[in-house]
Amino acid sequence: MNWTLEVIVVPVTDVDRAKDFYAGLLGFDVDHDTTISDAMRVVQLTPPGSGCSIVIGRGVAEMPPGSVKGLQLVVADIKAAHAQLADRGVEVSDIQVFAATGQRPYRDGDELNNVGFCYFGDPDGNGWAVQQISARS
Repeated sequence: MNWTLEVIVVPVTDVDRAKDFYAGLLGFDVDHDTTISDAMRVVQLTPPGSGCSIVIGRGVAEMPPGSVKGLQLVVADIKAAHAQLADRGVEVSDIQVFAATGQRPYRDGDELNNVGFCYFGDPDGNGWAVQQISARS
């Protein structure tokens, strides 16, 4: 039996601001934006190419806004992803490399596959990592 992870709830303060961030700046697809009642609104967004979506909204999370840390996106080219985030106005960290001595800033010539990362947060402070994985076995 397959068990697929399909949706992760990301708690936010302002649904429209978060939707603008995820869809407008990050380029996530808006799968649906459904108002069920005055107390409940569900917005599902999916990163391009992903099989897993996020849900933001009103009345969908019991966690405080900004409390989700460690969400991770995977890309084939961390340099291109970093440039795209920066060009779109996302406050993104410099590219980091996990090395034998720990995490350190990227240097020209460093291998990035599996060990290259950059980090950003959404407007509420939910934390995201972007990792380069160029090939999977």
